Amino acid sequence: MTVTNLIFAGVGGQGVLLIAELTARAAVAARFDVKQTEVHGVSQRGGSVESHVRFGPTVYSPLVIPGQGDVVVGLEKLEGLRYAHFVNLERGVLLVNDHEIIPGSVAKAAERYPHNTIEFLRQKGLNVIALPASTCARDLGDGRIANMIMLGAMSVLAPQVPKEVWLATLNERVPPKYRELNLRAFEIGRRLVKDEGGQTRAEVAAAASHF
Repeated sequence: MTVTNLIFAGVGGQGVLLIAELTARAAVAARFDVKQTEVHGVSQRGGSVESHVRFGPTVYSPLVIPGQGDVVVGLEKLEGLRYAHFVNLERGVLLVNDHEIIPGSVAKAAERYPHNTIEFLRQKGLNVIALPASTCARDLGDGRIANMIMLGAMSVLAPQVPKEVWLATLNERVPPKYRELNLRAFEIGRRLVKDEGGQTRAEVAAAASHF
């Protein structure tokens, strides 16, 4: 088995570091050698944040080389664009939350924002999966759990870690007060990526409610 290369990218406040940590924990629980970077970027609200996670039989470096990413998770469209060059064009996937955060500190930011990011990246030959994670999270009543929806989707695209290990990791790491909602969000992410373009958000949420 080769090493699995993952990158998580987003904006400060979106929970990038939490899902990177959960991924590393789950990979350790699945008995892989794991390396994770410290945060790169400004982990304050509004700043760009990235974290690399690599796991496999033996891992020597925590850094993913550009062009070698198996899954690059963008919790926001611009951050997906920013780290798209890390995706392996032959086998990799760019998993993007179809959500825009307009920088408040940039003049005319709304006009300059690359709203056509997903179409642009697909035209460049990347395998892009865009999910309405933030919209689904708001439907669940808490926009903050979009990161957990994206984690669930990523867990399907990197199947080396079994689902039961993911669930055990979430049960161990997530406080009881938030556990049920986070587990439901994780399951919705798994269903969304499997049924991309098929079920509606309401159908996915209804199915996940029985999880």
